[in-house]
Amino acid sequence: MKHTALRGGIAALALVAAASAQATEGGGSSYPMGAENFLMGALPPPGVYPLLYANHYAADELRDGQGERLPLDFRLRANVLAPRLLWVTEQTLWGGQLAFAGLFPLVDLDVTVNGRHDSDRGLGDIDLTMALAYHHSPHLHSAVGVDLFVPTGSFDAGRLANLGRNYWTVQGVYALSRVDPEGFNWDLKVMYDYNFENPDTHYQSGQELHADYALGYALHPNWVVGVGGYAYRQVTDDRLNGDAIGNRGQAFAIGPSLKWDNGQGAFVTLKYEREFAVENRPRGDSLWLKASLPF
Repeated sequence: MKHTALRGGIAALALVAAASAQATEGGGSSYPMGAENFLMGALPPPGVYPLLYANHYAADELRDGQGERLPLDFRLRANVLAPRLLWVTEQTLWGGQLAFAGLFPLVDLDVTVNGRHDSDRGLGDIDLTMALAYHHSPHLHSAVGVDLFVPTGSFDAGRLANLGRNYWTVQGVYALSRVDPEGFNWDLKVMYDYNFENPDTHYQSGQELHADYALGYALHPNWVVGVGGYAYRQVTDDRLNGDAIGNRGQAFAIGPSLKWDNGQGAFVTLKYEREFAVENRPRGDSLWLKASLPF
């Protein structure tokens, strides 16, 4: 999916203290880790489909490069509603259905660091998608594509709460889904992000490799229960004024997941996930809802 800079406003954490340097600028990413759930790689037939993502993310601690909690009074709350419009065309290219999407995150962000408080709300960074969808069998589907995160959200280097990242990100995507109304369901979406430099701070966040996943079993043709989450690893150093400064991050998240599907294109997924093995990033938990109501 691509998704938005939901936590792009995690903040100008460099203001906190030298010891709290975070992986990637501000300790966040253009992509909101764990946003996807079941049906990651299963695009619908040609048509126009409105989707809605909703997220509540809460973190009360920052982790250093050894995974230890930093001695800071830290609190982050982000609430996001992100409508997405998906257009699956009749056109085929290299054997796949050509599809386009745009996601427009509406963010309510609240950050406190060592007694300093900041908040903001509004449009975050828009996510534009171009993809090819493949249907290998009635149960196995995949998609390959490119996402472009556009720095449309507000940003001020002196603020804690920023709705945008203030830089462009290009993301390569490959997603694979097994969909079975009578058995096991699994999904994997692998992404690689290249982040351009923030022109206001001359900071370039490192390249990121990450994956959303889901595993479940159909208790009923309309219901799947299981687990889902994400794995994240920063694979290159951050750069400041062109010089490598390290600060590579990592994280893993897992939690229960649920899907309802009416078999005719409408579905709702719900997921809670908790973050573990976090380095150089905030550690918290998320509640995700995704809904598709085709017309």
